[in-house]
Amino acid sequence: MTATTDGTGESPLPEAEAGHSTTVPAPATAAPGAPKTREAAARAVTLATEHLLARQDAAGWWKGDLETNVTMDAEDLLLRRFLGVDDERTTAAAARFIRSRQRPDGTWATFHGGPAELSATVEAYTALRLAGDAPDAPHMAAASAWVREQGGVAATRVFTRIWLALFGWWRWEDLPELPPEIMYLPKWVPLNLYDFGQWARQTIVPLTVVSALRPVRPAPFALDELHTDPRRPAPPRPLAPATSWDGVFQRLDKALHVYHRLPVAPLRRAALRSAARWIVERQENDGCWGGIQPPAVYSVIALHLLGYDLRHPVLRAGLESLDRFAVWHEDEDGAPVRMIEACQSPVWDTCLATTALADAGLRPDHPALVKAADWMLDEQILRPGDWTVKRPHLAPGGWAFEFENDAYPDIDDTAEVVLALKRVRHPDPERMEKAIRRAANWAVGMRSRNGAWGAFDADNTSPFPNRLPFCDFGEVIDPPSADVTAHVVEMLAVLGKQHDPRARRGVEWLLGEQEECGAWFGRWGVNYVYGTGSVVPALVASGIPVSHPAIRRAVGWLREVQNPDGGWGEDLRSYRDPEWIGRGASTASQTAWALMALLAAGERESEVVERGVTWLTDTQREDGSWDEPYFTGTGFPWDFSINYHLYRQVFPLTALGRYLHGEPFTETPLEG
Repeated sequence: MTATTDGTGESPLPEAEAGHSTTVPAPATAAPGAPKTREAAARAVTLATEHLLARQDAAGWWKGDLETNVTMDAEDLLLRRFLGVDDERTTAAAARFIRSRQRPDGTWATFHGGPAELSATVEAYTALRLAGDAPDAPHMAAASAWVREQGGVAATRVFTRIWLALFGWWRWEDLPELPPEIMYLPKWVPLNLYDFGQWARQTIVPLTVVSALRPVRPAPFALDELHTDPRRPAPPRPLAPATSWDGVFQRLDKALHVYHRLPVAPLRRAALRSAARWIVERQENDGCWGGIQPPAVYSVIALHLLGYDLRHPVLRAGLESLDRFAVWHEDEDGAPVRMIEACQSPVWDTCLATTALADAGLRPDHPALVKAADWMLDEQILRPGDWTVKRPHLAPGGWAFEFENDAYPDIDDTAEVVLALKRVRHPDPERMEKAIRRAANWAVGMRSRNGAWGAFDADNTSPFPNRLPFCDFGEVIDPPSADVTAHVVEMLAVLGKQHDPRARRGVEWLLGEQEECGAWFGRWGVNYVYGTGSVVPALVASGIPVSHPAIRRAVGWLREVQNPDGGWGEDLRSYRDPEWIGRGASTASQTAWALMALLAAGERESEVVERGVTWLTDTQREDGSWDEPYFTGTGFPWDFSINYHLYRQVFPLTALGRYLHGEPFTETPLEG
C-alpha cells in the first residue's frame, strides 16, 4: 500500500498496529445482577438473536425500514404528476399511507407524537388533493383551516414553496434565487459548492437548474384554501438591518433576482451545462444520486428540464432507483399502502447487527457473521469521491451508508464497520487486514483541524451557507460531532491506537464537548442519550478510567434521567427546548444506549442497570423483537427525524449481550 498523508502532513497508521483483523474479545467470566434478571436477559438474548438471524438477507446484509415523514410520499406523488408518469394504483396506495399519518386535528407531524408541522401538512394536503380528496371533506377542511391559522403557504419552508411553484401554486419570483453560476465559485470563495455538506451540495446543484428555468406545469385546481388571503398570497417580508448578516444575505438575494432577469447569457448557458455534467457524473451505479431520495428527485427534474427525455438511460435509471425507495404493505382491509423511504441503510444496519450478534455470544466464525463480513468487504469504496476536494492525497477506503453511494462514503459508517469486522474471525484474514487498514487510514485522514470528525467531509464548517434565505430547512454544513468522533476514537482504541496523538486529540475534544449536566449532544441520534451512549464507551476504550470525573458526571446524568419504569427516552423536542433533554417515553433503542454507557462505565452490578435490563426484558415481544413507534434517529436535528426500524432490535441485543458477557475488548485479545 502506498503511504499517503491525510492532507495535513500526517502519516497513515502503522500497518502492524492496524491490522489484527482476527482479534476477538474474551467473554467475561461472571455475569452480574440478580439471578432472575440474568435468566430473563439470557432468554431475551436467545429470542432476539433468533429474530435477527432470521432477518438476514441471503447476500449477507440486514436492512430495516427507514421511516421519516409524509413529505417524502407527497413529493414522490408531486414528482410523478410533474413528469406525467403517475398511475392510479401508486397514487391510491400513497394516499392511504398519507391519510394513515394524519392526526385527529387534521394536521401532520414529522415524528411520532410530535407537534403539528406546517410544511408537512401543506405538502400532505396537496398530495391528497392530487389523489382526488375533496377540499370540503372533513379531514381536508380541518387541515386547510389549520394551515390558514398558521399563516398559510407563505409561512412554509422554501422547499415546500418550490414544489408548489412547479404547478403554478406559487410564484417563482417570490422564492429565493439560487443561480447555477455558483458552480464556478472557486473553492476559496465563501459559499462555493464545497462549503455545503454533501447532502445539501447534491440537492443544491439540481435546484440551481430548476431555479434558473422556473418551470410550471399548470395544476388542475387552485389551492386558494391554503392562503390567508388568496388575493395576496405572498405578503412582503421585512428587511433585516443592512448591518446584520441576515440583512446582507437578503440584499444579496434581491441582487440575484435582478441578475435572473438580466443574466450573462453565455455564462448562464455554460453554468447549466456544467450543472448537468456534475449531476450525471455523480449518478450511482443503481441510478440514484447519493443513495438518498431528495437529491435523486431534484436531479431527475433538472435533467428532464435540460432536455433528457424519460427514455434516456440516465433518467430511466433514476426513476427506477426511486421505485426502490418504496415500501409496500397492506392495511387492515387488505388494500395496498405505499411508504417512501428517504434513504436506505444496509451498511449501517449490517455492521450494527454484526456487532449485536457478536455481543450476544455468537461465535466469531459463525456463518452469519462471516457472510455479513463478506458483504461489507465487498461494499468498501476504493475510488475517490467529493471528499478529495479537501483531502486530495488521501487514499480511499471508507464505507457508505447505502447500497450504492461511492461518491460519499462517511466516517461514521466506516468506523462502525471496522468495529464490526473486528468481531469476526474471517477465513481470509489477509483480506480482512487489508480492508481494515485502508479504512482506518482513510477515517483518520478525514479528521478536521480541531481534531474531531464530521460525517462526510473534513473542515466543513463555514458559517455562511446556513444564512442563505434559500437554506431555511435543516443543516447544510457538516461540522464535527461528538457521536461520530466517539466512534472513530473507539475504532482507534480497538485497533490498538489509543495512544496515537490523533486519538488522544479526539479524546481531548470529546472531554471538552461534555455538557455541564454530564451528557453529550447527539448529532445523528436522539439526542443527549445517544451522544452519551456513544461517547462513554469510546472514552473508556481509549483508556479513560471509569473513575474519571467526566465518566462519573455522565453516569450521574443517566441515573438522573432514568424513567420511573426503568427505561430511558428522549423526545426530539430536546433539540429546541432544554426542558426536554433526557425526557421522553422509554424506548428500546434509547434504553440500550444508556445501558451501553453505564456498562462501559463499570456499573454492571448497579440497581440502575438492573432496572434498565428488566425494562428491556419485560417489553420484548414474543417474536424476540421490540416495538418502537418513536423516532430515535436524526437526519437534521429537529427538522428531519428518522425511525430506523432495526434500531429497536440491534441496540437492545447489544446492551443485553454486554450485560451478560461483558464489554467487548476489555479482556486480553485472542489471536485467531
